[in-house]
Amino acid sequence: MKAVKASIVRGLPHGSVVTSCDNSGAKKLRIISIKCQKTRRDRKPSAAIGDYVMASVVDGKTEMRKQVVPAVIVRQRKSYRRPDGTRIKFEDNAAAVLKDDLGNPKGTVIKGPIAKEAAERWPMIAKIARMVA
Repeated sequence: MKAVKASIVRGLPHGSVVTSCDNSGAKKLRIISIKCQKTRRDRKPSAAIGDYVMASVVDGKTEMRKQVVPAVIVRQRKSYRRPDGTRIKFEDNAAAVLKDDLGNPKGTVIKGPIAKEAAERWPMIAKIARMVA
């Protein structure tokens, strides 16, 4: 997993509900843990674009509901700064559900744009994305 070059503000705290942007069967996901992130005592861990999270399916197909699934954050509403000085933000918070921890997506297509930082870090997700912004 590559490092992210942009200084991304962590805009999705533990417990946030994000939409699923793929056709895996999940519609809404609740972030229950952020992998590979250390924080201070009594501080909620937060996620940003390109982060690997564990999420529970809140809304979706009946066989997917109440399941804990791995996911990657691909869009966030909170604006962040890229190395060239531009600021970027998206209309919604979204995540893509993974099959395993190797980065293979469960769905076959991702609806809407995904961030360039997430595409660089997770190439298998970038393959099935329609647009990289």
